[in-house]
Amino acid sequence: MGTDFIFSRTDVKDIHLCYQSENVSCIMAIIPSTMHALLYVFLGSLSVLELCGNLLIIISIIYFKQLHTPTNYLILSLAMSDLLVGALVLPFIIALSVDSCSYLADLICKMGHSLDVFLGTSSILNLCFISIDRYYAVCHPLRYESKINVRAAVMMILVCWGVSALVGIGVIIMGLKEGKCEGRCFSFNIDISGITGCVLSFYLPAVIMLSIYLKIFLVAQKQARSIQNSNCQRVKSGASVSKMERKATKTLTIVMGAFLICWAPAFTAVTLNPLINYSIPIFVIEVFTMLGWSNSVLNPFIYAFFYSWFRAAFRMIISGRIFQCDFSNSKLL
Repeated sequence: MGTDFIFSRTDVKDIHLCYQSENVSCIMAIIPSTMHALLYVFLGSLSVLELCGNLLIIISIIYFKQLHTPTNYLILSLAMSDLLVGALVLPFIIALSVDSCSYLADLICKMGHSLDVFLGTSSILNLCFISIDRYYAVCHPLRYESKINVRAAVMMILVCWGVSALVGIGVIIMGLKEGKCEGRCFSFNIDISGITGCVLSFYLPAVIMLSIYLKIFLVAQKQARSIQNSNCQRVKSGASVSKMERKATKTLTIVMGAFLICWAPAFTAVTLNPLINYSIPIFVIEVFTMLGWSNSVLNPFIYAFFYSWFRAAFRMIISGRIFQCDFSNSKLL
């Protein structure tokens, strides 16, 4: 009925079709030039910030030997995921998002979606393994060094990227699909079978992380009360959480919370959409997706705010001092 109404109007000449040579074609969405410019500026700026910020983290951890710890290797893997979002995913979106007939470039569109799913899954699995690292650091400090070492960190990183690749490919095969005549490659809908991918790549890891951090919080609170109730105000070495470990746990909890806040709206929308007959407007999903991508910019600022050694490393890299002399063994603040 809606289509009949559109084509029965006298101003049919103002309607632009994607396939002028076809008898039936999708209506081309006309995006104002101002919106074009704003979208390009926003996504372009987001891409540059993600590249620069996460590159600072990667260089810092690789260059400065003080930062060569299992926890920081996991942070390095997370930064790599965020950097690739800015280097690979957003360029696809910048090229295709404002073209209302972008589904003509079907292969490029699907590649962009596949990379988005792959890197999003990688980010949350990295955060999962970071939560496991914090669990042993806080709840089992005496066993931490034996359980979480460089070899264990490398194994977790390999598992993270391997599983992410499988999920990214699997979700595409299971039924990621473009909506009919939506006129956008910016976002996508999934069918009910694709909800399995959302569960595996977001909801299940999120529940695991929240459970682990809740356990960490309860143990930390219990240890704090034990210290306060101690008459001598002394605790044996390794029996309580050090100030540094508490700060690291707090910072990484904020990183996890920022990720969940940024990505939960997008995953919730695409999961509910097939269950409510795709009634959520594409524009809403697009906004939620942009909020998710913006998360990749936040982590460098969080680390710089809470960690003095990352701030010192960032200053040395930005000023170019690391190119003037060998500072790899320098003691960061």
